[in-house]
Amino acid sequence: MQRYLFVHFKEKTSPDGEQVYFALSEDGFNWEALNDGQPVLWAYYGDKGVRDFTITRCNGKFYIIATDLSLSYGMRNQYKHSWKEIGENGSKCFSVWESEDLVNWSEQRLVKLGDEHFGCLWAPDVIYDKEKDDYILHWSSSHDYNGFGNKGIYYSRTKDFETFTYPQELYCKPDENVIDSAMYEENGVYYLFLKNENKGYIELVKGESPLGPFTRDKQFDESMTVLGRGGYEAPTAVKLHDGRWALFLDYYGRPGKEQGYIPFMSDDISTGVFNRSDESFSFPYKFKHGTILSITEEEYERMKNNDWTNVPDRR
Repeated sequence: MQRYLFVHFKEKTSPDGEQVYFALSEDGFNWEALNDGQPVLWAYYGDKGVRDFTITRCNGKFYIIATDLSLSYGMRNQYKHSWKEIGENGSKCFSVWESEDLVNWSEQRLVKLGDEHFGCLWAPDVIYDKEKDDYILHWSSSHDYNGFGNKGIYYSRTKDFETFTYPQELYCKPDENVIDSAMYEENGVYYLFLKNENKGYIELVKGESPLGPFTRDKQFDESMTVLGRGGYEAPTAVKLHDGRWALFLDYYGRPGKEQGYIPFMSDDISTGVFNRSDESFSFPYKFKHGTILSITEEEYERMKNNDWTNVPDRR
């Protein structure tokens, strides 16, 4: 039976919020925190904080990839309380952990994918390309082609999460700021969720290739009109065991701990119609920008029964 792992962080002003948190679910609706809601992995390198997680399987291993950024440390120090400074001069690396069993994890390592042409690398996501038999790692970044102005989505290919191709453009709009890409494949169609910062809403575009071209899903636009402009970002989705799709949007329109994911449900992702479904879900606390991985019952039991207080990276 399919089970679920949610990798995420917490919205806190202290450094422990910007670390790796795990939660499990048997059905995708009711979630329980691991390690009593404390971090299970810590970032010791780079900015010493991590946000915006993705997790994937590859060649018998699991990889967690995250934005290398700590607002707790950096916003007060090198970034001078400026999001613009982060966007242009933030980390050109992603933080990576790997595991063969989801309980024993490597130490954090930094993978540098950006160079002087790129600003900070934000919000990674991964999709398997079955035609090329490799993985597409995509993310948001500003670029010097427009003076580090509006961000776009860039990508790199890898087969092993050790070596990566030079970044290329995936989805950019010259006059619009697009971030927080999350991509899924269903019946040969690739669905790309994004946040359009200029217009203040979540978009869904789709195509027959993970690299596009993509067309806008207007049915999704209509189903999201109830949200109004602004306040939501970091889309992440999962196909549940009954074939329905759950979409989570990170609501940041409130302060501190009141921020976190809001759930939406769709009977069929191809329709583009998602309905808000708060009453169907329960969370131990508000999860921030992360990704859900489908896991086996054996993996679920192993994680649930593990003593997370013995994780080597625990401070």
